[in-house]
Amino acid sequence: MTTLKAGDAAPEFSAKDQDGNTHTLSDYKGKKLVVFFYPKASTPGCTAEACNLRDNWETFQSQGYDILGVSADSAKRQTNFKAKNELPFPLLADEDKAVIEAFGVWGPKKFMGKEYDGIHRTTFVIDEEGKIKEVISKVKTKAHAEQIL
Repeated sequence: MTTLKAGDAAPEFSAKDQDGNTHTLSDYKGKKLVVFFYPKASTPGCTAEACNLRDNWETFQSQGYDILGVSADSAKRQTNFKAKNELPFPLLADEDKAVIEAFGVWGPKKFMGKEYDGIHRTTFVIDEEGKIKEVISKVKTKAHAEQIL
């Protein structure tokens, strides 16, 4: 789906999180960053994925990683998702899909025989220089931290 691959520069982005704070790629220069895109807050797969990352938060922190979750949900929905699951990382409310489209994870999907456009569950691991180290498109929602680390 996405045309981005390891070695490419990560797209510059700017989006607000659940609390209205703006996050940009340049905010994370000098840090390792995991950006995970998920279809919809509070759905079973997205909850399993976010909670798996939450449960491994200390490991990510000890290895110098920051984490950003991104979906097209509203800030209110992201706030509820974050609070309900005690997620320690920001969730970007990318309602205009600017970040989603910059990373190329929006496109045709199939579910129960129906075709529609949506977010492809994809994770990007970005190094301290803003280069993509890894693109994970076959996300294992219950074991995602292990895939990344």
